[in-house]
Amino acid sequence: MDSYDRDADAVADADPGADQGADQGVDRGAERRARSAGASGTRGEDGAASPGPDDHRDDHPDSHPGGVDGPAGPDGPSDQPLPSPPSSSPRTAPSGRPTHPTHPTHPTHPTHPAPLAPPAPPPHDAPPGARSGIAALSFPYQIVAALTLAVVALVACVQIAMVFLHVAPSNTLTKRHGQVVDEWIYPEFEQNWKLFAPNPLQQNVAVQARAEVRSADGSSTTTGWYDLSARDGAAIDGNLLPSHTDQNELRRAWDFFVASHDNENRPNGMRGELSERYIRRIVVQRVQDERPGGQGAVVVRIQVRSSTTNVPPPSWSKETVDSRPVYRQLAWWSVSDGDRSVAAADGTRAQDDARTEAGAR
Repeated sequence: MDSYDRDADAVADADPGADQGADQGVDRGAERRARSAGASGTRGEDGAASPGPDDHRDDHPDSHPGGVDGPAGPDGPSDQPLPSPPSSSPRTAPSGRPTHPTHPTHPTHPTHPAPLAPPAPPPHDAPPGARSGIAALSFPYQIVAALTLAVVALVACVQIAMVFLHVAPSNTLTKRHGQVVDEWIYPEFEQNWKLFAPNPLQQNVAVQARAEVRSADGSSTTTGWYDLSARDGAAIDGNLLPSHTDQNELRRAWDFFVASHDNENRPNGMRGELSERYIRRIVVQRVQDERPGGQGAVVVRIQVRSSTTNVPPPSWSKETVDSRPVYRQLAWWSVSDGDRSVAAADGTRAQDDARTEAGAR
């Protein structure tokens, strides 16, 4: 056994890196000595165990690694303890020289969590020197934008001025430039204050017409009264997209006539004469669409009248009104070839517009 310990010390001195194997060899040798001591011990006649040849080796530093009291052997308690597990602290070899501490073959390193992604930087505002709006455009586009804004501002100022002169009382400007104002305002920007008057319009006005027709055989007949406003109303009722012509053409033409004539139906200047030609051609077109007198008949004269009736009050009102119609009847107007041709062209154009609107729906 001593030779074994000397061999272990020699290995430790020769190769410091083999300290771990030498320590393990010493531990295994101590374990074998413990087992051999338990097996070779003899009992006396009184039952006490006789000491073995290795029981008196107390002077060896490795003979009792665990102390005097050790674990029990196969036949009872034994004075030889089992070797302790290897320790990382320096050990003393049997020869009295300290052995080197053991090192793990593969050292382990502490694991660290993966670094988190940095937070997104806050949105940065535009740099102090950045330009916006028109200033951000190139120079040619700045010129175009400036000219566009100037034109829009100029047109808006002219529109406001024209509307003001149109609704203002008669003054020097309207007397001198009234025609220019009217050409700008009519017909798109006409101002009608009837809805906001102290006494709003509470009447139904219907435009009616009749015609004198010369048939193909030369005979003349007079038709009955055609209610042209009722026909426009029938075309509007239940129509989600009614025609602008059905809604406004006849109504505005009659309003134009009334505003430019006195109570005796005499025209007030050139506008009165213009309104007569306008309403006459509209009526000729509407009457020709009715085909009076049959094929080949020609409209020679027409007569127009208005039928005005008061709007009946609601059932809960105690107000009473006269529901009888009031007629304003004009003189007979002769129809020229120019009126008939213009009316025919307008009728063709109106039919095309009606077909276009029907296709759009």
